[in-house]
Amino acid sequence: MNLAHTTVLLWVWGSLQAFEIVEKENIFQRTPCPAFLMFDNAAYLADMSFELPCHCKPEEVSAVVWYYQKHLGSSHTKVLTDFDGRVLTEESQVHVGSDMLVRFSIRMFSLLVFRAQPEDSGLYFCGTRKGDYFYAYDVDIQSGEGMVATFKDQGQEPFADEHHGSLHIFTTFWEWTPCDRCGVRGEQWRIGLCYLRSPGLSPRYRKTLPEVVSCGSQAVPRKLRAQAREHTPELLVQSCVVPCEKKKVSEGVMAILSYVSKVGSRPWLPQVPIQFHQQRLGHGLIISCPGARPEHAVAWDKDREYFYRTQYLRGVNRSMRVFIDHGNHLHIRFTQLSDRGIYYCWRQGVRVAGLRLGVMSRGRYRASFSDPETRSAVELTLVGYLFITAVFVTIHLCRCCCYLFRCCPNFSP
Repeated sequence: MNLAHTTVLLWVWGSLQAFEIVEKENIFQRTPCPAFLMFDNAAYLADMSFELPCHCKPEEVSAVVWYYQKHLGSSHTKVLTDFDGRVLTEESQVHVGSDMLVRFSIRMFSLLVFRAQPEDSGLYFCGTRKGDYFYAYDVDIQSGEGMVATFKDQGQEPFADEHHGSLHIFTTFWEWTPCDRCGVRGEQWRIGLCYLRSPGLSPRYRKTLPEVVSCGSQAVPRKLRAQAREHTPELLVQSCVVPCEKKKVSEGVMAILSYVSKVGSRPWLPQVPIQFHQQRLGHGLIISCPGARPEHAVAWDKDREYFYRTQYLRGVNRSMRVFIDHGNHLHIRFTQLSDRGIYYCWRQGVRVAGLRLGVMSRGRYRASFSDPETRSAVELTLVGYLFITAVFVTIHLCRCCCYLFRCCPNFSP
């Protein structure tokens, strides 16, 4: 009887899969490809991951190939595929600074780019191995280095729109994130990217609103793009308070706790998974929240101390030793003994993980070029050596010149 049930379930599952594939093929049949290739404009913040769906393709094409060009008509084109459709890159395996050729994945004809960087801005084409294009995107990755934070609780207002003749530069904000904490005062924010309106844009680029594209779009002429370069992305922050959802404890856990409490004192059980880490005194540390993205609502606590962005956001104070960057990472510069404790991470209003930090005042530290502090020390040493060498050579050249001029014959009467 179990074998019969298993056979029926496998048959139903195979039928559902076939139905899903047929439905997707029907979608492509109902969506004809444009006769003239257009570019859909899309803008994202650096370190975000995005997906570009291939909205149309001919029926006979069973696998697509994605192409990337920095500029339209460029002779250098990157082919984003392994020609077998087996690219299975995971976001958790991607490191900052990796080349785009190891930061993408193709799934169900869609292109996924992980942790995008401003260098990834450009044109993306969906096509075949022969180089026939069906659909295209104009992607603008805006850097968060100069991002300006605005705190509504302090009465601050976002940047005003800029008008330069017919050119209108403004900020388009995304939706508010959920409250980053529950049960206590938290914060929520919204990301704003730079957009502009101008009548002189290229008609080949498809726009959400008439004559409106992101500031780094290929549709914007270079002259106008230079004027919009100073309008950086914005971050709007405000306070919020939401209650926590009650979680039901399983009967098995309750039975164990009741038994332990009868035998002796109840042990301390962490509410979230906690990782242990030892850090050497005086060295820097960067902590990431598991599964968090720049667009997520992420908060950090140390024991019972709350790190609010109004005080700990990067750029609020240049002399901060502990701060939160725009990618939701917690930075500790020059670790001190007082930094010992448990650092909790909130994601989308739920506490998800913790890090018990220990600080070692002694012990050997093996230097490695993978360590950013080691690379900085080597770079500073080389720069100092080159500077001293340049000063030494300059002094001796000056002495040689003075010696030669004194030895030259005097032709004056």
